[in-house]
Amino acid sequence: MVKITEVSLRDGHQSLLATRMRTEDMVEAAGIFEEVGFHSVEVWGGATYDTCLRYLKEDPFERLAIFKEIFKTTKLQMLLRGQNLVGYRHYADDVVEEFIKLSAENGIDIFRIFDALNDIRNLKTSINEVKKCGKHAQGTISYTVSPVHTRENYVAYAKELVNMGCDSVCIKDMAGLLLPGAAYDLVSALKDALDVPVQLHCHATAGFAFGSHLRAIEAGVDIIDLANSALADGTSHPCTQSMVAALAGGENDTNLDLKKMERAAEILKRNRRKYSKFESEYNNIDTRVLINQIPGGMISNMANQLKEQNSLHRMDEVLEEIPRVREDFGFPPLVTPSSQIVGTQAVLNVLSGDRYKTITTETRALVKGLYGKTPAAISQHLLNKVLVNGEEAVECRPADLLEPELEKAKEDSSEFAKSRSDVISYAIFGNIAKTYMHERNSNKLNPEPLTSFDSSVATNLPNEFAITVHGERFDIKIEGTGQKSEENLRPFFIRVDGELKEVFVESDDVEDEENSTKAKDGKTADKKKGKLPIATGECHAKSPMPGNLTKIKVGVGFDVKKGDTVAIVEAMKMENEVLAQMDGKVIEIYAQEGMQVDDNSAIMLIG
Repeated sequence: MVKITEVSLRDGHQSLLATRMRTEDMVEAAGIFEEVGFHSVEVWGGATYDTCLRYLKEDPFERLAIFKEIFKTTKLQMLLRGQNLVGYRHYADDVVEEFIKLSAENGIDIFRIFDALNDIRNLKTSINEVKKCGKHAQGTISYTVSPVHTRENYVAYAKELVNMGCDSVCIKDMAGLLLPGAAYDLVSALKDALDVPVQLHCHATAGFAFGSHLRAIEAGVDIIDLANSALADGTSHPCTQSMVAALAGGENDTNLDLKKMERAAEILKRNRRKYSKFESEYNNIDTRVLINQIPGGMISNMANQLKEQNSLHRMDEVLEEIPRVREDFGFPPLVTPSSQIVGTQAVLNVLSGDRYKTITTETRALVKGLYGKTPAAISQHLLNKVLVNGEEAVECRPADLLEPELEKAKEDSSEFAKSRSDVISYAIFGNIAKTYMHERNSNKLNPEPLTSFDSSVATNLPNEFAITVHGERFDIKIEGTGQKSEENLRPFFIRVDGELKEVFVESDDVEDEENSTKAKDGKTADKKKGKLPIATGECHAKSPMPGNLTKIKVGVGFDVKKGDTVAIVEAMKMENEVLAQMDGKVIEIYAQEGMQVDDNSAIMLIG
């Protein structure tokens, strides 16, 4: 009998809703899932940890605790990126060990562990620690198709995973590339070679994943990943209910209760409507994935990020650029973080109009070997761009080059971290976690509602504008106002991302506060409100794309040369270097760390 892992509460909404579903909108369905009898339920890891801190302003460990309280008999499962944990770079072994200990202590039973490059050296510490904690370590094959990937190589890699101590092996087909025939052949080969269970994780992006699952079942796969109908198909996974019905009455009958799954579906469908702004046209079947290989969890996020940069119309150009970048990078499987690295670099190549004119910090790290060994050689053109002045690529296990990080994270976060889980969040996500904790500690995450507003002032304001709350952009349009009531309340009719809302506000006075300074070139820089002068030439250092200015690396009076990195802007979860466009001295710095900057904003003046 084949077993099922239900993935709606993690990968389902990650693939379809850019991972934005809040915990409160999952708990009711989770209670029903507990009654169904699944092999496991995936609830954590992947992009959920980052999104909790960055966008939802939730504590990811509180989410895990809530799920653990619900799931008394069903095993909880998470996705772990090996040495990258739930982040986008390699972390020192002490951070990896502490994170896994905390995850195990707080309820994770099954750790699905993968490396984006299938470099087994990057899984060693994670697998060892999971075993020390007495939990299930599932080694993972990051599946892709390329001139250098073969079934024989995948089987050999699976044997290495088992020899390292893995309790089971998963085929992780994040882009939905595994054809039905290939699924049968690969599962058959793995079952012949291994003495541990084999699991299949296959996205439905290309449209044939249901068939691939059926052929995998014929070949003897032990467990399959499926998503409830409310969050299934498209860039997500095949539907749980459909598969349960298809297998009913046969030798692989799951004996799971469809009625309970349908009750959960009604809840999730209702709650999904709240996140309509994160739906995209790329959520459906898209056979272009057979060429661009973008995983389900990435494409909805990329579409949303391009939308925020007013560049969604260039998505087709990005999709065409991604295979070229992937080949330059040595054909890595496209899964986090390699998918973000390749995807972000492709976006930069397209938006700049000049391939590799701007190279992200993570691209440099990948080319230098700091993520591990790529399946094929990196292009010489890219090597020449990154490895300069006789620099050589890394050959050892990348994490061996890292100094311990945990004690420093404890020290640096002592003023705002309240628990071990706070410390580990800071160790992994730095300023993202710090911002969340400061807001949490100061009770800014639940601000008081607006209680006073002067309607006479409102008539002088623009009726269309955008606001950003906790990193989320909302497009606002004032449709009109109604008559003031006896309670001194006036209704305002507004559209938030196209959806009509009615808001009641109390009339009162509103003060406007000015805090502007003049920039050297005569343009206004309003540091309090985040307004920066427009970049007008090489004298201005500017970001390659809109994002959050996380680091200014120079000060006024510093001498810089053309091409020097003067600041770092985080966009699309990657670090982008702000480069000096000329030799000179830093005359003035307009921006401050933590500001949101545009790609036409001057961050500093060089003269």
